[in-house]
Amino acid sequence: MRSAFDKLISWTGVILAAVLLVAGGLLTWASSFASANVHDQLAAQQITMPVAAALTTPAQKDALTQYAGQPLTTGAQAKAYADHYIQVHMDEASGGRTYSQVSGEYMKALKAAPTADATAELGQLRQTLFMGTTLRGMLLNAYAFGTIATIAMWAAVAAFIGAAFLLLLGALGLRHAREVEPATATATQRVPATA
Repeated sequence: MRSAFDKLISWTGVILAAVLLVAGGLLTWASSFASANVHDQLAAQQITMPVAAALTTPAQKDALTQYAGQPLTTGAQAKAYADHYIQVHMDEASGGRTYSQVSGEYMKALKAAPTADATAELGQLRQTLFMGTTLRGMLLNAYAFGTIATIAMWAAVAAFIGAAFLLLLGALGLRHAREVEPATATATQRVPATA
């Protein structure tokens, strides 16, 4: 009875280890796929991180100095560039207003004074903020997928460690089941039959 229970638990551990090995393999593939795509898509844009001399605020210097002059190819670089370079320039140009706010002002100005001269500057700011917001969104998506790739990689490591642990426990359990079987059989033979 004890041997059968040990075998059941041990084989369950071995099966779970196999599941974790498959999961670890899939997570490794997912991490590699996402990382490669983030790198390839960002590299295709040929964006170079600003040089140290172009960084004007302490926050920019803290976030971007480590990447100064490098090609933008990682999710972490994309987030730093989006938050501390593009956003800073958009805020400077718009006085801290968002694309949505400037666009609303532009639409009101068009209705109030439909001449091109009255709305040209606001229209140009609207266009600049639209492009900046769009680029930030794309860069932050690259950051999100880069983060997912990192999480998948660490999950794969955890799955492989868990699989190794369960395989070890399963092997020890199966060995124990084999040792218990002969001992149980010997103990049963020694018990005298009573009439």
